[in-house]
Amino acid sequence: MPAAASSRLAYIDWMRGLACLLMFQTHCYDSWLGSVPRKGEFFMWSQLGGTLPAPLFLFLAGISCALIADRSLRKGIEASAIGRFTVRRGAEILGLGLLFRVQEYVISWGWAPWSDLFRVDILNTIGVAIMLIGLLEWAVLSLVKGERARGAVAGSAAGVGLLISLLTPLLWTTWRPDWLPWPLESYINGVHNLGQPQAWLFPIFPWVAFSFAGLAAGFFLLSGWAHSKGALVFALAGAAGLALIYAARWLDSRPWQLYPVYDFWHTSPNFFLIRVGLLLVILALVYLWCRWGGGQWGFSPLIQLGKTSLLVYWVHIEFVYGRFSILPKHAQSIATASLGLLTIFLAMVLLSWLRTRTKGRGAEAIAWLRPSKGKFNRLAG
Repeated sequence: MPAAASSRLAYIDWMRGLACLLMFQTHCYDSWLGSVPRKGEFFMWSQLGGTLPAPLFLFLAGISCALIADRSLRKGIEASAIGRFTVRRGAEILGLGLLFRVQEYVISWGWAPWSDLFRVDILNTIGVAIMLIGLLEWAVLSLVKGERARGAVAGSAAGVGLLISLLTPLLWTTWRPDWLPWPLESYINGVHNLGQPQAWLFPIFPWVAFSFAGLAAGFFLLSGWAHSKGALVFALAGAAGLALIYAARWLDSRPWQLYPVYDFWHTSPNFFLIRVGLLLVILALVYLWCRWGGGQWGFSPLIQLGKTSLLVYWVHIEFVYGRFSILPKHAQSIATASLGLLTIFLAMVLLSWLRTRTKGRGAEAIAWLRPSKGKFNRLAG
């Protein structure tokens, strides 16, 4: 396979694998470090790195939706079918997110509060984001046909993402929909059952905006113009990301603000734009690394993790935060927690490799195990 074609697929898995690695280190150090190392700079930088996995996963979910929709359009599939498929896929992930919450509650039976069943976690948000993307694709692709359709979806997605970001500060403060039952309001602003929006949850506002940004970026990168430019378009995306970061920082430094309550780190549209800019820079660097660097030299653990990110997310949680944690929690040094992190990383790479090696072979195994006269005779003979 040519390098360009291969890297167009590999960079997504590599970037998703990077999100997995950053997630592992964030969770491991947060779960295992004792009170003394938690007060140092090492832990601070570890948790700062932990602000990237969720935007990465959501952004890549949007790019993946763009890839699927583009492939479907080239096959002549109707807009309604594309939209239905995307909404159904999002509903499946939302269902898995709800099932994961049930599993966590059952495993933690006796000390987990019942309200954990309704926690809005990252899987729930990815599912909702993909469902909303499906509805947008359905609406736009039904109205606009041909090559213009891709640009229309990209523009609409960028607009929806920006609108979500702009509404977030209000929906967390003065426009709070507190008339809704808290399990529903929590999907809007992460209020949970605690009376105020919680920064550790993943509500639609602002998190789903990252998926719409990914959808816009994905359709732009799949346009005919972008295909004709090759790697240059990714370099331009990285440059646009840097420009977005500096523009957002300039806006944040202005003495005036639009909102009665301004919280830069949690609800600010400027912080959202900075993170989108950072995602575009990472996207460009990862693509170039996979095309011309060592991203695809031999076996890549990050590409492998990226292929099964849902599985390794699901499993590693239990061995880091859950009842089956491989180390005692809140009691480890940096060195011991780092060894635990290495163990988790290697175990998840092995699990991912086994998953991809056995995927689709269930029918073969069942056929082999099913009794048959010919097989019995061969074995008996």
